[in-house]
Order: sequence, then structure tokens, then C-alpha cells
Amino acid sequence: CEMAAGSCLLLLLLPSLVTASHSPPGCKIRITSKGLDLVKQEGLRFVEQELQNITVSDLHGNEGQFQYNISQVKVTDLQLAFSDLNFQPQQHLVFNINNASISLRFRRQLLYWFFYDIGSINASADGVHIYTVLQLAKDEAGRLKISNMTCNASIARMHAGFSGTLRKVYEFLSTFIVTGMRFLLSQQICPSLEHASLVLLNSLLDTVPVRNYVDEHIGIDYSLLRDPSVSTETLDLDFKGMFFPRVREDQELENHAVEPVIKETERMVYVAFSEYFFDSAMHSYFQAGVLTIELQGEKVPKDLEVLLRATFFGTIFMLSPSVDAPLRLVLQVSAPPRCTIKPSGTSVSVSAFLNISLVPPDRPPVQLSSMAMETKLSAKVFLQGKALRVQLDLRRFRIYSKQSALESLALFSLQAPLKTLLQLTIMPIINERTKKGVQIPLPEGMDFTREVVTNHAGFLTVGADLHFSKGLREVIEKYRPLPTAAA
Repeated sequence: CEMAAGSCLLLLLLPSLVTASHSPPGCKIRITSKGLDLVKQEGLRFVEQELQNITVSDLHGNEGQFQYNISQVKVTDLQLAFSDLNFQPQQHLVFNINNASISLRFRRQLLYWFFYDIGSINASADGVHIYTVLQLAKDEAGRLKISNMTCNASIARMHAGFSGTLRKVYEFLSTFIVTGMRFLLSQQICPSLEHASLVLLNSLLDTVPVRNYVDEHIGIDYSLLRDPSVSTETLDLDFKGMFFPRVREDQELENHAVEPVIKETERMVYVAFSEYFFDSAMHSYFQAGVLTIELQGEKVPKDLEVLLRATFFGTIFMLSPSVDAPLRLVLQVSAPPRCTIKPSGTSVSVSAFLNISLVPPDRPPVQLSSMAMETKLSAKVFLQGKALRVQLDLRRFRIYSKQSALESLALFSLQAPLKTLLQLTIMPIINERTKKGVQIPLPEGMDFTREVVTNHAGFLTVGADLHFSKGLREVIEKYRPLPTAAA
């Protein structure tokens, strides 16, 4: 009986345990194999630059009466014609270079009895094969990182061209020299690429915004919820995608929204946003206390002022001699707005209070009316650069009295002019405040092109292609830490 009760308790707790272990993302990014092809092109240029900077140790030794020294080895040319960058489940990228060639130039020194020879030698390494596997993971801060790398490098053939008076001597020693150079060069390829991946490329990933401020009121948390999920065709990243008020940065808003599902693979990248993403933004603004707009005096449209004074004439007349005092309208959102995303479009529901007062000079304000407002806004979501922006427009609007149905009937004449006020005065103010938008978590130097927004039930997706406005090397050099001066 006790075992049965324990089993029942476990079954009851199981759904909550599953939910806790898999928090739904507010934002999701998918990189497809087409996007990876673009990354490969830029990555190949980066690898070429890294291999050209390989440092090879000096090679010296002796054979009988011959003493030789090979130094100042420099890579003069690279041919990396055959390369692939592929996804490898569950968390890896594989970069494979086949049949590459590396041209070298180095300084030679030879001593044979009393004969001393010095000059340069051109050499080439052919059949170069480099196989690297990069493991992707989220770090403690929730940032995408290359957490590990495995590398294998080999050189099938190496040739050196000798000239000069002691050419025959060098040809005799070529087996020792070429074998040694081949070994030294192959030993330097993987350490160079390991530094490029674990240090330089990770510094590029540091440019992806994780937790930063949007404006003076709110911030955004783009931390990864879990390690990336890699299939043979896609790389999926689940981000928290939660806004927070700067006055309470530790505030957490529970996510009950539908989890975004990306099925498309035609474009290079897809970014999905759930209703939670937008709800948390509006909730944060509400918590920050900034969803209030005040119009007073000359800011109140003249025709509306005349209508309001006529509507509340009796109340104003009783306040004489304050009849000519300026009017003040305060529109204050009463609850966090809610976003609804459907295939037909995106809308925002807003509940607010509109308080109308007279503001006599040197006297307390006198409230004429306090009415409730219910509005529905249509939202056009689009990308501008890497910023996600929202353009709002008034779709439905109604006002009613909080006191009585009779007063609501009396306010009916204000419905049309107040709607005009919202459309012509209030909505431009709101859209100006949201004009900046919020950055999407991409590395610096990588931008979107040909964006298409598609609505689904509970979330929307932005499909786009990518292009590099800056090279990997340019961004890495920009953020490379300066060497510390010796004390």
C-alpha cells in the first residue's frame, strides 16, 4: 500500500519535474547547412591567416663532418582548395581539409670543414590533411562557447629545392632536413588551430549579447538554456529571451507560452520569438512604471479640449473661478499588456485608465473624470539590421466609466475624439519610444539580409540569409586584449 502511494506521488510529480528540466525558450535560433556554407567561406580565410603565422622551431644537427642549421621558416603560400564544414550530432562541428599544400621558405647554413655556405631554400608540403572537431556548449554565463577541440594533421609529401655551390651536399642531407621539417611543421598545425578556436573564436562569441540593457528602463536576457542541439542539417540554440526591469534585475517571469518550433531549412538562419518574449518586455516596462503618458495645456488637441470642456461643463462651472484652468489628461496602463500571435497577425491587448483633470495655478488638480479604456493594437514585427522592431497601430478601442453604466453612456460622445487622440498623438509617442528595437544575439560583423517574418500559433519566425559585414580577423583584432606591461 505504501509502495502504491509512493508510485502515485511520483506520477503526480513527474510532469512538474519534466517542466523544470526543460524550460521553454522565449527565443530560438536555427542555423542551417546553407548558413554553415557561408561560415565555411569566412572560416577558411581565417584558417589560412592562422596557418600563415605558424612558427616553426629551428632545425639543426650534424652528419659526420657536416653541420647544418635551418632557421627563419616562413609560410609563403597556402592552397586549401578542398575543405568541408559540417554539423555532427549532438554538439559538434567538423572542419576537414584535404590535399592542401603549404609553400615554405627558410634560411640555410652549412659548415663542412672550412667551407661555410649560407642562403635560402624553398620547400613545399603536399597532401596536407587537417581534421578538426569542435565541441559546442554553453558556459556558466549561458554563452555559446567552443568547449573542446580535437585535431589531427598529417603531411603526405615534402620537397625542398637546393641550389648553390654545395647543392650536392644539401641533396645528400635532404632526407634529414626534409624529414625534420615535415615533422616540425605537422606538429605546429594543430596547436595553431587550437589557439584559433579556443581563444580567438571564443573571443568572437563573446561579442554575442547575453544579458545587456535595451534602454534606461529594461534589459534583455539572452542566456542559453541548454547546450546547442546539432543534427546533420541544423544547429538549434534555445535562449531564455526574457526582458527584465532595471529597477529589479533579478525578477523572473514564468514562461507559460507555446514553445517555438522551427521546421524550415530553406534560409541560412531562422529566429523564432514566442508570445513570452513580447509579454516579458511589456511586463518589464509596466514594472518600471513607464507605461504612462501625460498631456497638459497646449499638448491637448484644441478640438478635444473644447469637447471635454463642453462634456464636463457643469462640473467645471461649479469650480469657478477655475473655469479657464488648463486641462490635463493622464493615460496610465493598469495591467501588463498581453501579446497574442496568430497566423493571421500579431496583436497587443492593453487595459488603461484615462484621468481627466483641471490644473488650476497654485492649487491641487481637480479630477473631472476617470474612465477605463480597453484597446487592441495590431503589431507589425520586422528586422532592421540586427534590431527587432515593432510598429504598433490602434485597431479597436472603447471607453467606459468605472462608476456606473449611466456615466458610460454619457461618455459615448468622447469615443471617436479620444480614438483620434490615440491614433494621432499617443501612438506616435509609443512608436518613437520603441523605435530603437532590441538586438538579436548574433556575433559582431554578421548581419541579416532578405528577411521574411512568418506568424504561427503562439510564436513568429524570421527567416533570413546572412552576410559578413566584417571579417572574423577584423572583429577578433578589435577585441583582442592589450598585452599587459611588465611591472
